Amino acid sequence: MGGKRKPGVGIWEPMISPAAPPRESRTSSGTDRWRQSWLIVLLATAVLFAAVAIGRQFLAGAAPPGNPVAAASPAEAAVPAPSEVPSIAPGSPSPAVPADSTAAETPVFPADGVMQIDGAVPAEGSGDFEYAGGRSPVYGTRGPVLRFKVAVEKGSGEDVPAFAAQVVATLSDERGWTGSGGLRMQMVDSAEKADFTIYLATRETAGLMCERGGTNIRIGGVPFTSCRATGKVILNLDRWRKSARPYVESGAGLAAYRQYVINHEVGHELGHRHEGCPKAGGPAPVMVQQTLTLRGCKPYSWPRRNDENLTGPSL
Repeated sequence: MGGKRKPGVGIWEPMISPAAPPRESRTSSGTDRWRQSWLIVLLATAVLFAAVAIGRQFLAGAAPPGNPVAAASPAEAAVPAPSEVPSIAPGSPSPAVPADSTAAETPVFPADGVMQIDGAVPAEGSGDFEYAGGRSPVYGTRGPVLRFKVAVEKGSGEDVPAFAAQVVATLSDERGWTGSGGLRMQMVDSAEKADFTIYLATRETAGLMCERGGTNIRIGGVPFTSCRATGKVILNLDRWRKSARPYVESGAGLAAYRQYVINHEVGHELGHRHEGCPKAGGPAPVMVQQTLTLRGCKPYSWPRRNDENLTGPSL
């Protein structure tokens, strides 16, 4: 028995071959057998369609875990179910979702309000240094390019990339030394030639390095401040973590002190000497020894203010 597809219908309609038409002289028993054949075909067709329908329902709603039948369309995937929509209180800002969670920004400096880092500070490390890798852009618009390296003493407990990020953020700021248009700066890799290196060292190592460079940073026999030696900016870990009394007493945070001490010691490397306070109650020039005294000024971390250099009387 052959078949042909009925137009517009997805089933097959049985047909009888024209080569064997039924004869009018067919007996009654032959007619019964012919009718039974029709009934068998129709019954088989009905069973087939029922099986297909049941199979489709099973695949659509009860697919085995881990073996989905088909992915949701983009439109379906983009609309969360009502229970999945986050609830936001009236007046609250919408939560920001980064396109790439791994690229979420983290603060470079300690948060506002942090005055000191809790815990004991290592008094000495190994005396060896680990250098930051990579190269930063060139910061500044005009002038010669001064290249610097960044290093952290091993055993200090400080993270090298984190320290380098704070140094670069400070020296690239428009309020910093490169903002005047007189020079440019760039951090370079440890294998490259540099004009100076910025070290973060424990107090005992800092004391020895500064003494070799001709500066005594001890107060009461303990290495207290930071210093500059030729080609070396040496930051004392005690001050890096604990700030200094003038900043703590005035309520200026640890981030502001770190920016100040970087700019102050790099200022010495650039040839600047200590200065006094130009106006009582005003911002202190960065070359004031703000670690020890503000000389009547208020803490200020930068060489420039309001697009101008901020300086005080020479001492």
